[in-house]
Amino acid sequence: MKRDISFLPVEGIQVVIARKPTELDQYDWQVYLINQNDVPIRNVFVTSKGYGFVDETQKEQQTTSTLRHYFAELQPNEHVAVETIMPDVFHLNNQYWVSYYIGDQIFDKKFIFVPDSITEQNLIQISELGLEGILHT
Repeated sequence: MKRDISFLPVEGIQVVIARKPTELDQYDWQVYLINQNDVPIRNVFVTSKGYGFVDETQKEQQTTSTLRHYFAELQPNEHVAVETIMPDVFHLNNQYWVSYYIGDQIFDKKFIFVPDSITEQNLIQISELGLEGILHT
């Protein structure tokens, strides 16, 4: 039963949506997972989906496909590209549900980028990636 599982707080894990310039003076946007812990994380599952409304009238709902990603292990201070994200969905809630193990302990957290949080004004330098992006801890 879920109530029998001890869920400790998630620390040292970050989800970043970062942009990389292309040769055509545009940007490719990627979602990254960063392990800032001093130990590796194993059996990492990331489930992503977008949901919200088509526009500000909030009359028509929009949902993206749910994508699932698996990474066997992420070493300390290592990062991995999870998926590409298109600017067409920046107006939605973009949710990344991350589950992983440290030893025999399971950790689980949802990282949600709220509508229109992925904007030029919110970009910061992400030193681990050498890119500009939006950081969620």
